[in-house]
Amino acid sequence: MTDLKLVDAWWRAANYLSAGQIYLSGNPLLREPLRPGHIKPRLLGHWGTSPGLTFCYAHLNRIIRERDLNLIYVMGPGHGGPAAVAGAWLDGTYSEVYPGVSQDERGMARLFRQFSTPGGIPSHVAPETPGSIHEGGELGYSLAHAYGAAFDNPDLVVACIVGDGEAETGPLATSWHSTKFVDPVRDGAVLPILHLNGYKIANPTVLARIPEAELVSLLEGYGHKPYVVSGDDPMTMHEKMAATLDEAVSEIARIQAAAREGGSTGRAAWPMIILRTPKGWTGPREVDGVPVEGTWRAHQVPLSGVRDNPEHLAQLEEWLRSYRPEELFDDQGRPVAALREQVPAGDRRMSASPHANGGLLLKELDLPDFRRYAVEVASPGATSAEATRVLGGMLRDVITGNPRTFRVMGPDEVASNRLSDVFEVTDRVWAGEILPGDEHLAPRGRVMEVLSEHLCQGWLEGYLLTGRHGLFTTYEAFVHIVDAMFNQHAKWLKVTRGIPWRRPIASLTYLLSSHVWRQDHNGFTHQDPGFLDVVVNKKAEVVRVYLPPDANTLLSVMDHCLRSRDYVNVVVAGKQPAPAWLTMDQAVAHCTRGIGIWDFASSDQGAEPDVVMACAGDVPTLETLAAVDLLRRELPDLKVRVVNVVDLMRLMPDTEHPHGLTDRDYDALFTTGKPVIFAFHGYPWLIHRLTYRRNGHADLHVRGYKEEGTTTTPFDMVMLNDLDRFHLVMDVIDRVPGLAVRASHLRQKMADERLRLRAHTREHGEDAPEITGWTWPGEG
Repeated sequence: MTDLKLVDAWWRAANYLSAGQIYLSGNPLLREPLRPGHIKPRLLGHWGTSPGLTFCYAHLNRIIRERDLNLIYVMGPGHGGPAAVAGAWLDGTYSEVYPGVSQDERGMARLFRQFSTPGGIPSHVAPETPGSIHEGGELGYSLAHAYGAAFDNPDLVVACIVGDGEAETGPLATSWHSTKFVDPVRDGAVLPILHLNGYKIANPTVLARIPEAELVSLLEGYGHKPYVVSGDDPMTMHEKMAATLDEAVSEIARIQAAAREGGSTGRAAWPMIILRTPKGWTGPREVDGVPVEGTWRAHQVPLSGVRDNPEHLAQLEEWLRSYRPEELFDDQGRPVAALREQVPAGDRRMSASPHANGGLLLKELDLPDFRRYAVEVASPGATSAEATRVLGGMLRDVITGNPRTFRVMGPDEVASNRLSDVFEVTDRVWAGEILPGDEHLAPRGRVMEVLSEHLCQGWLEGYLLTGRHGLFTTYEAFVHIVDAMFNQHAKWLKVTRGIPWRRPIASLTYLLSSHVWRQDHNGFTHQDPGFLDVVVNKKAEVVRVYLPPDANTLLSVMDHCLRSRDYVNVVVAGKQPAPAWLTMDQAVAHCTRGIGIWDFASSDQGAEPDVVMACAGDVPTLETLAAVDLLRRELPDLKVRVVNVVDLMRLMPDTEHPHGLTDRDYDALFTTGKPVIFAFHGYPWLIHRLTYRRNGHADLHVRGYKEEGTTTTPFDMVMLNDLDRFHLVMDVIDRVPGLAVRASHLRQKMADERLRLRAHTREHGEDAPEITGWTWPGEG
């Protein structure tokens, strides 16, 4: 075994670098007495968790080197950035990807100055940090990311350091159950290290204050085999941690060998470590007579007045010199040879692992030709199809062609969302007990279902970030549960686009079905299309929103999304029988444009339209075409143009989004002064947000979901929100000049139809046959 004094020396060096990042803007090696001018004007950062993280890093380095492990880290504690950056600089990776931050005194000075400063790097473990796949800005997702990284990576070990504050979150509490979804034959292993330093920002943490026997029982109940390492004496702790880490890694190897060589099929009790250390370990014990080390006061900056308070400045210098930097760095400021020898070789360095830069490992999906699954369309609307069921056939073959690099994840809704064809070739992952009568459960399935949207998204993010592909399918209303996770991933992608050494990864694609307009049976709680508003808030270069109106356009859109890189794609598609409007060739052309005039439904050929009927979404498209049918019969001289939007971002100006239309192209579609009646899948104001700079915006009238819902029929649902065909006709009459008087009888007829049809639903409990049986008339 490595001399633990050398492990301690590496740890001291990492602690020195961590504290230096928080405090120093000059004199990085203390070659002269510390002066106020050497201190940063703004002291930002988090010391409290850093020494525990560097302690783990030092010991993981040792075991990687001794056993030639393929291992990456995930650091869950929110602002442990100094520790991860220190580790990457000590092992040389940081200077390789940022040559200006060289591994010498000059580079150390830059390392310190850049930390948590304008134009520098964040205080958390961020995309800029080599070796990271986990953004530390929000707590709760580290363990899910770690397991996502381990799936289909049989030679990988992921050491996940879980902060005790983070351990209080719901997503993290659920993530302990990920052991029930690990296959020791096909997957790698996660080694959770629950780092208990006792405090959050200002309060004790729950798991640090319960009796140890209760904590061990809790984690055993989750299915783990806990090992406890506790104390504050450095050398004693090094001995304990080294022995425990050796045993835990050996236990992982035994579990995998039993499954891979011995055929063991039972669910294993995977090892994990409970690490108790003082918060702010090795830092100031007291400041101004008040305890700091081991208390919540060590959370951020233990000595905050060092520029103005000579006693604090002297105490800071004493603290920094306690690490004996003169022993750790040579005359040029490089780590001494003994420290460099503690670093694993090449890609075995945690900060240099290609698994932490997944684009380096990413392989193209072997995708089937999506045209093979086309719905035959003899004429618009003559054929009915369940769009997501059709997609299920394509996804089945995607799984077949990519048996180790593609997974579908969802919260118990893959079958509910009509993707059941995937179960012809795969099962749901399940390492737990399987009973007679269970269907499609197996340790090696490609579908992952657990009733936690957080866990599904966290797994998928970890899977994508380490170089694989996947799809997240869920009910539209409940994707809101992962709003914050989406935010963090979108921010990660936005930042990585500006980091040359970060290679593009497969896009995160959401398929939202069971959507707002067909949740009539489940009621108001299941009716919410607002995720689109959340997505559109993010930077234009990383978000895409697609609203395919039928099955063939869904196939084309999904093929595009699965080929894309570094985006978040949101696809909203219905699962209920609905008209198929376009042939496959027409669908490909329409999706390539992203927006277009539907000639078969328009009556303005060769002339200016009197009104533009726009639509985005399957149900809004159906209601728009039904309204156009009424207008053609009732007002045959009215010139109507129908514009369908598949790619929502086409509505934005080309100066604001890569998919945006030029003003000229937008005006050619929507005109500059004619009324536009826009039937939209989501909240109406989103369309106004996207188009507010456009010519003719004052003539744009949007119908969509306006927070009116209940348990009712599908058509009553659209009537509740004034999105129905009759109301759209009324909107045309109200907005086309000259129609308000001339077509007043028709307007009254439309209002009467709404009343009649509502009464029908109340009396019969279903929509009237003329609604459910309506089809496009088929001429044109």
